[in-house]
Amino acid sequence: MGIDVDVIFKIAGVGIVVAFLHTILDQVGKKEYAQWVTLFGFIYILFMVVTIVDDLFQKIRSVFLFQ
Repeated sequence: MGIDVDVIFKIAGVGIVVAFLHTILDQVGKKEYAQWVTLFGFIYILFMVVTIVDDLFQKIRSVFLFQ
């Protein structure tokens, strides 16, 4: 049981895009928008991690027959 490599690349990709947008918006002077972009990126990655953890708990539940 391992984490699929695609998920790691998706998280890294979202992080790179959010960091790029944050830097651009910060340089232009739109600090409020930069903070919102960072917050939305964090929430998106958080939902991705929650689905991975939910899948993990479902597998653990099926192994120990707690259905």
